[in-house]
Amino acid sequence: EVQLQASGGGLVQAGGSLRLACVASGLTFDGYSVGWFREVPGKEREGVSAIRISDTSTYYSDSVKGRFTISFNNAKNTAFLQMNSLEPDDTAVYYCATIPPGYYSGTYLSPAFVERWGQGTQVTVSS
Repeated sequence: EVQLQASGGGLVQAGGSLRLACVASGLTFDGYSVGWFREVPGKEREGVSAIRISDTSTYYSDSVKGRFTISFNNAKNTAFLQMNSLEPDDTAVYYCATIPPGYYSGTYLSPAFVERWGQGTQVTVSS
């Protein structure tokens, strides 16, 4: 069974940092893009960052650019999201997901093109 396991969420004060991890089982990320999305109650799920595994090109939403860094460890088959300078508006459930090959980069932050979702991990930033 293919699974994406996200971890690393928690409670942090504004200005703090967290690192999320997404491990795949039953699947290698090779050939895919991996994205991080977040969702708060009453709002649509939004993409915050993605990485194309084939060439490690990275993509960020304007809201997190300069604060978040996405990376990938091939040996561990794990994608990471380093989140620095966290703000209360970053509070959300964060999901990792795979985007299959063949889509152009403009789709990577759109939930509509996700092939597989992981379970969420809660990030709470206090003011």
